Amino acid sequence: MNLQLPPGGILIGLGTDVIEISRVAGVYERQGERFLQRVFTDEERTYCLAMKYPAKHLAARFAAKEAISKAFSTGIGAELGWTSMSVYHGTRHEPLVRLDEKGLALLAHVGGTRILLSLAHCDTVATAFAAIVRCDDPEP
Repeated sequence: MNLQLPPGGILIGLGTDVIEISRVAGVYERQGERFLQRVFTDEERTYCLAMKYPAKHLAARFAAKEAISKAFSTGIGAELGWTSMSVYHGTRHEPLVRLDEKGLALLAHVGGTRILLSLAHCDTVATAFAAIVRCDDPEP
């Protein structure tokens, strides 16, 4: 996905993250459903677990959540929880972010209207890049 600032948009925050897929796979093997429910939304779990290599997709979403929290400059915690963000696909299979009430409140607080997201993974690592922007058209 080409991460372009929408016309008339203002960049508010940037975040990125890289994670070894083996780390996510290891936590998933040790903690199972407990880990999945703590970190991922229902829609993310359904999507990732349907894939041939779920750990790659889980790791990409984990990296996305970290990148988004860095773009907000909050990290994961009281202001933004793991499940405050849900990564899903748009009509062109582009990664999009759905925020819960807590996430939407934080987005409004920082003056943002939209989060742009790019994900990638290979056999060993997953990475994500997130940008919080304010633009006239908040929909992707």
